[in-house]
Amino acid sequence: MTSLKLQGLQESDLYRRRQERQDEPIPTSTNGQSMNSSQASCAHCHEVIRSAEPILNSCGQIYHPRCFVCAQCFRPFPDELFYEYEGRRYCEKDFKRLYAPCCATCENFIIGRVIKALGKNWHPECFRCQKCNLQLSEIGFVGGPGRHLCRPCHVEQKALDLGCHACHRCQQLVEGRALVFKGEYYHPDHFNCHSCRKDLTSDARELGGQLYCLPCHDKQGVPVCAACHRPIEGRVINAMGKQWHVEHFVCTTCEKPFRGQRHFERRGLAYCETHYNQLFGDVCYHCNHVIDGDVVSALSKAWCIGCFCCSVCSAKLSRRSKFVEFDMKLVCKKCYEKFPLELKKRLRKMAATEKK
Repeated sequence: MTSLKLQGLQESDLYRRRQERQDEPIPTSTNGQSMNSSQASCAHCHEVIRSAEPILNSCGQIYHPRCFVCAQCFRPFPDELFYEYEGRRYCEKDFKRLYAPCCATCENFIIGRVIKALGKNWHPECFRCQKCNLQLSEIGFVGGPGRHLCRPCHVEQKALDLGCHACHRCQQLVEGRALVFKGEYYHPDHFNCHSCRKDLTSDARELGGQLYCLPCHDKQGVPVCAACHRPIEGRVINAMGKQWHVEHFVCTTCEKPFRGQRHFERRGLAYCETHYNQLFGDVCYHCNHVIDGDVVSALSKAWCIGCFCCSVCSAKLSRRSKFVEFDMKLVCKKCYEKFPLELKKRLRKMAATEKK
């Protein structure tokens, strides 16, 4: 009777479900420690994650891979990078599209400092004057219908719209008669020397954004070119104890500007390397070229290193080599020994006569 009861119990659905649950492995966490089935549930769908299923662990919470996706496009996060906002996770593209401002100039997303102006968003480096392209984020601007300009450009544009001109000094409109200097317009009372306040003429000079008469301009410590004797307002070349315009510091012979190239000085004059060598350099007795490098002096003449060789066997000679002069040419000791005896006697006699 007992065996019949056990057989009936084993065939029941309750017994079979209990046996299947006992056969299932105990769920474990990502670090290998066991956990209860109540702990192994997806933080998104709250369903129990079976031990055979893959899981994702993020910020101490466990997810199904299908649940750990962008809240906007429902796709897995590229490189597992996501942005969380108000409890929801987004991929970088959707987060920027939904919440990051877009630059009105380059149309790229703005990460960092945002310039808000005229109802739009801008990168600081993209918010520029529409006329002179000057960056406006630090100097301010004047906005108008469909445009944003720096203050000087705004005044110029306003003057053009009204058919008048803007004073180059005060940046205000010139409503009456204007004076013109180098294409710029001035109020009559603003066209004067910044230092002595005297009225200016066509000899006026500009320095540091201010106008000066010629005497006051030269008193500002402006260097004077040694060639043209005029003030140097741009780049200065300091050479030979003087100062020069870039275009006026030239070779004495060919009159080409050096422009940073090496120059050679001789008796207060500057020469390029080519003409200095031609005029003052050593010329090789053998090849008749200017010697560029070491010079070998022998027989009261100058020789290139490569030309200093025996005229008979072409063997290279050095400063320590023994040689003799024959017919104004170099002859090494070995070749000299091969000369006829009479010739050698004659050469010795000539050498002794020259010494006397």
